[in-house]
Amino acid sequence: MPTTLTQRGLGSAADRLPAMRLRWLALAALAAATAAQAQTSATPNPLAVLDHGLRPSVTAPGEAVPRWSLDERMRHYKVPGVAVAVLKDGEVVQVAGYGVREAGTQDRVDGDTLFSVGSISKVATATTTLRLVAQGRLDLDRNVDDYLKRWELPASAEVPQPRVSLRMLMSHTAGLGLHGFADYQPNEPLPTLVQVLDGQKPAKGEAVRFKWAPGLVNDYSGGGVTVEQAVIEDATGKPLQRLAEEQLFAPLRMRRSTFESPLSAARGNIAKAHNSDGAPAALPRGWESFAEAGASGLWTSANDLGRLVGGLIKSYQGRTDFLLQPLATAMMTPVSPGPFGLGPRLGGVGLGRHFFHMGANDSYRAYLEGYPETGDGFVILTNGTNGTQLSFEIRNALADAIGLGARPLLRSVAPRVPPSPDYAGSYRLDATVPMDLRRASADNFDYESLQVRITGDAAEIVLPGQDKPQPLLPLGPAQFVQAGLYMFVFDFRRDAWGKVRGVSVSIPEADSVAYYVRE
Repeated sequence: MPTTLTQRGLGSAADRLPAMRLRWLALAALAAATAAQAQTSATPNPLAVLDHGLRPSVTAPGEAVPRWSLDERMRHYKVPGVAVAVLKDGEVVQVAGYGVREAGTQDRVDGDTLFSVGSISKVATATTTLRLVAQGRLDLDRNVDDYLKRWELPASAEVPQPRVSLRMLMSHTAGLGLHGFADYQPNEPLPTLVQVLDGQKPAKGEAVRFKWAPGLVNDYSGGGVTVEQAVIEDATGKPLQRLAEEQLFAPLRMRRSTFESPLSAARGNIAKAHNSDGAPAALPRGWESFAEAGASGLWTSANDLGRLVGGLIKSYQGRTDFLLQPLATAMMTPVSPGPFGLGPRLGGVGLGRHFFHMGANDSYRAYLEGYPETGDGFVILTNGTNGTQLSFEIRNALADAIGLGARPLLRSVAPRVPPSPDYAGSYRLDATVPMDLRRASADNFDYESLQVRITGDAAEIVLPGQDKPQPLLPLGPAQFVQAGLYMFVFDFRRDAWGKVRGVSVSIPEADSVAYYVRE
C-alpha cells in the first residue's frame, strides 16, 4: 500500500489549513515589522544636522565653509546648556537637550527645562492680546488710552495729543522709546508696572516716552510692549500671568511656561544663568528677575515654545481655532513702515516666508522661527551670555535642513583689484528717503553719518560712537558686507560722470535700505 501524506505525518489538507494560515500570518507580521523598522531607520533625524552642520552666515574670501558640531561650538562660546525643538507640519516632532543646566554639575538639559527667553516674550504677549481681540474684549485700532486706567500716554510738545493703537504697539511703530530693560539680581527689589513706565525707582530704565509721532517710524520698543501689557491687564482686570494661563498656556498645553517673577525654585528643572566666561551668574539663586513681564519675562521650555510656534502656524493655515485665521494672517503681515507683524518679525518670500524673533536677557539667549506655508519651524534656547552667535549658527544649520533658502550662506569674494580709493570719505544720511523704504534700517542701522576707510586691499567702516573700525568683506568691486547681529550690504554708487555720489546700506532679510550721500 502506498504511503500517504497523512501517514507521513503531514495530515490532510483540511488539517493543514490552520497551520498554514498561522504560518503566513507570522511571516506577514515579520515582514511588516521589518518594513516598519526599515522605514523608521530611513526617516531622517531632523536634529542630526547639529552633529556637523553649524555654520556662520558669511564666509571670508576663499574660506571653506566650516561645518561645526553643536558640542564644539558650545565649548567655543562657553554656553553650558542648549535645548532645541523642531517642527514639521505645525507639530513638534523632535526635542532634545544638550549640556547641563548649571556648569560643573551633571544636571542635564532636556525638552522640559525652563529657560528665560527674553524678547520672545513679546510673541507670547501678542498672542494673548490677539486672543482677547478675537473675543471682542479689545480692538486692535482703538486708542489705547480708552483702556488704560493706571497710566496714560504721555503728551509732549512733539506729540501733544497722542493716539496709539495696539497694532502700533505690537509692530513697534507707536513711536515710543526704551528699546530694552536691565535684569534684576536676586537681592534687588522689583518695580511695579507703573514705576517701569515712568522710570521711577527701583526701575532701572528711563521713562517710556515718545521719540517719534505714532505710526511714522519703525523703532523697536520694549517700552511699547510694556504699554501693551498695561492695556490688556487694565482692560480685563487680570494680571498677565493669569491671562496667559487662560488664553495661551492652557489652550496649547504649555504646562511648564510662566510669567512668574521672580521664578520660584519649586518649579524645578531650571536652566541657570551663566556669564560670558561660562561661569554661574545671578548667585546665590542662579537666575535673574524681570519686571517687564510682557516684554522680556517669559520662562518656557523647548517643548512649550515649540507648541506656541505650531499653534500660530496651524492658526494661519486654518487648521485650528486657537487663533482666528484672519488674526493669525494679520500677525504674520508686516505693518508699514517696519518689518514686524503683530508680535513677530517677518522675512523671506513664498514657501520660504517665515516669522521669527530673538530673545536676549543678561544670561540667556533664545530664538524661534516658523514657516507658515509649509509648517516647518524650530526653537533654540541657551543659558549663556554668549548664546546669540551660537543660536544663529544653530539656526543656520536647521534652516539649511529645512531647505527653503530662508537663511542662505553669503560667500564674500577675493577682490580682483583693490577697492577704489575714492570710496573713502565721510557720508551723511539722506533723510529724504521715505520710511517705507528705510523700514528696519531706521532702527537697526540708525546712524546720521558714517566714515569709510580704504587701506590697501581692505575696506573699513567707522560708525559714530565706535572707535574701532569694522571690516567690510567684498562681494564685488563696489559691494561689501558687514556681518554681525544683522547682515548689512554696502553698495557704492558711482554716477555717469564717474563720481562716487553715495552708498546705500541694505538689510537683505528685511527688504530695507538707507542712503548716505557723500559729504
